[in-house]
Amino acid sequence: MERAFLSSGDLIADRRASYADMLFESGDHVAAADLMRQALEITPEWTAGLFRLGEMQETAGDEGAAVVAWRKLLKLDPDDRFGAGLKLAASGYAAVPEAPPPAYVETLFDAYAPTFDNALLEKLDYRVPDLLAKAIEESAPDRRYQSVFDLGCGTGLIGSHIRERCDFLAGVDLSDAMLQKAADKRVYDSLTKGDVNEFVMPQRSVDLVIAADVFVYVGDLHRAFVNVRRALTLDGLFAFSVETHSGEDEMILQPSLRYTHSESYVHRLLSEHSMCVVSIRREDIRLDRGQPLSGLIVVAGPVPG
Repeated sequence: MERAFLSSGDLIADRRASYADMLFESGDHVAAADLMRQALEITPEWTAGLFRLGEMQETAGDEGAAVVAWRKLLKLDPDDRFGAGLKLAASGYAAVPEAPPPAYVETLFDAYAPTFDNALLEKLDYRVPDLLAKAIEESAPDRRYQSVFDLGCGTGLIGSHIRERCDFLAGVDLSDAMLQKAADKRVYDSLTKGDVNEFVMPQRSVDLVIAADVFVYVGDLHRAFVNVRRALTLDGLFAFSVETHSGEDEMILQPSLRYTHSESYVHRLLSEHSMCVVSIRREDIRLDRGQPLSGLIVVAGPVPG
């Protein structure tokens, strides 16, 4: 998926940036970075251009110049809408944050919303909604749910799978543009803008919480698990996915700026928050640069007391 192009406000700078993108796509990364640098000479405080310059310089092998661009961008944009801090962390020039900046997540998905469904389903063989829906059904065949919360609902891809099995379906997301796409599907009873780490669900009144492909943009899952456990009924289910890795680290910020989580981390967090695994399965969840991406499809519930 490509981010939306954000104009510099200067026609000549925009034209050079457009040519730079064409050079970059053709594989001439050094020339692309040089032309983008020329565009930034015209509009030196163009934040979107600075981020793109850093990406081009990094790909061209000039990591030092990329770091300079991202550090300058952080000074111009402390909210870090483009993820410069994440880039620095992923490159080893800053500590890995426990969570990405909310402004970054919101900006990213506002830009992706118009092409999100098509990009995932048609180009990336996205399987998380199907896999989670199947795991939920296998965990509780034919069960009907009174109240379902879809955390990080996005455009509502999982909502369409669960709608017929619940009385009330609520979605929460940080992106207004994604929420509008979800509203267009007409499957949710309630849609709310909010951060999945901060959103407080009704205490002990939810019998299914879903987080489909959300935790890759959360990082440390502690706060999210606290909120989920507080809301779940005694027989409720928590169905979620994570991208995963095979190493020993519990959480890794990947070059994609998405977080992966180990299976041991998932088990530890569930245990710490008085939940247990109902089912857990490693699956290929979508394509990434033409290669299958590994994830965990998890259904959990409160420890019987």
